[in-house]
Amino acid sequence: MISPAAALTGSIAGAMAPPPPALPAAAPLSAAVDAMRQARCSALLALGEDGRPVGILTEQDIARRVVFRLPPEAPISAAMSAPLLAARAEDPLWRAILLLRTHRLRHLPVLDQNGACIGLLHRAETLAATSGRLLAHLDLLAGEDPAVKRGQAGLAAALLDEGLPAPEVVALVSEVNLDLHRRALAGALTAAGRPPVPFTLLVMGSLGRGESLLRPDQDNGLILGDYPDEAHAEVDGWFRGFAGSFNEALAAAGFPLCKGGVMARNPLWRKRLPEWEAQFALWAAKRSGAALLFADIAFDFRAAATVGADGAISPGPSEAAERLRRSLSAILARTPALLGALAAENAKFGVGLTLFGGFRDDEPGPGTRTDLKLHGLMPLVAAARLAALRHGIAPTGTPARLSALAAAGAINAAEAATLSEAFATLLDTLLRQQLADHAAGREPGTLVDTDALPREGRNRLRAALKAVRSFSQGVWAEFSGRPW
Repeated sequence: MISPAAALTGSIAGAMAPPPPALPAAAPLSAAVDAMRQARCSALLALGEDGRPVGILTEQDIARRVVFRLPPEAPISAAMSAPLLAARAEDPLWRAILLLRTHRLRHLPVLDQNGACIGLLHRAETLAATSGRLLAHLDLLAGEDPAVKRGQAGLAAALLDEGLPAPEVVALVSEVNLDLHRRALAGALTAAGRPPVPFTLLVMGSLGRGESLLRPDQDNGLILGDYPDEAHAEVDGWFRGFAGSFNEALAAAGFPLCKGGVMARNPLWRKRLPEWEAQFALWAAKRSGAALLFADIAFDFRAAATVGADGAISPGPSEAAERLRRSLSAILARTPALLGALAAENAKFGVGLTLFGGFRDDEPGPGTRTDLKLHGLMPLVAAARLAALRHGIAPTGTPARLSALAAAGAINAAEAATLSEAFATLLDTLLRQQLADHAAGREPGTLVDTDALPREGRNRLRAALKAVRSFSQGVWAEFSGRPW
């Protein structure tokens, strides 16, 4: 039997029932009641002229709005609930549960990418798949942004306690962080009004990889739609105010401002697609200093949302982001020396082990904690990124990159499995330390008290760091031609 934790982070498909009956919104209520009775279903979808759902009629709607109030010939649109709240087929179950509980829904349609209904979630059956302890944390995710961060930490702790692997927990943490970015985006748009041109919100760094932990700083940018050069002052003036509000909203939600300025409020990270392409080409040509630092962060970009000219927000993939990814591949093919320069820079990370196999002391003062992000995750992430970029691999997540590298024959399957296990060990150790810091009222960081780990945990961590060292040094040597 699947555990509540696994069910919560799994897909909606396993929990949904077949789609309910559907009729045009203009059809009479009598036809709707007959269709529901014949299908023995407690809900019916109302369709617009394009055949897509625009509302839902439930038994509750009939009892509240139809009986003794509307004649049988009245249209479904007179009694349906609209606009339609729905989940997307690719959403994890936890996001659907959030919708059900936040809006007190009994039924939640599931739509495919074309807006067609492919299933229906029933409140009782869906909530039965999730433990009460997890639901209590989920409820916080619908609250004010500071409460969301508390709910995120509580949910992560509960999922780890229930045995969910750390990479899956971190993927959920990252999705919650993405949701917070979209909430900040919506709030900033409400204040600023319609944008002068459509745009795409990019997230980079750990959130771009889907590997962010409890307190990541901001790494974001905007791909602006095209506009004539003479309109730049007007367009940029709008985006300057909007981006500042967006970044401040994220800071209030628990995402510290990026010390390196990798944020949409910085013009360097807010421009049209050809200017992004030119920026990437310039970094490839310069191959030093800030160019390498920015490339390391930016090359893990992915689209968090697209905003249309009407201000409507669409989460997920973006044609502009996909074009930028293709442009990056072409630039790297023309300028392979950039990857060598990145390799030489990344080789400075090192791993958190001493010459004699002990753990590094990265903590200032009398403490002896080890920075497992800087000297554990980052060497692995950076080496996997370089190898993936060299082979034209599009996914940005580290496990996906390792799997794709094995499929391409760049590394063998056994090494990919060992590195994926090392990645999971590092994430688990870091996340548990962050949760302990959070519970103690400290800001979650990246320093880990390795002395507090049980002996078995220290042995696993040591093995993981050795695997990362072997892989990363091999990649550095391959790209730079120098032994490390």
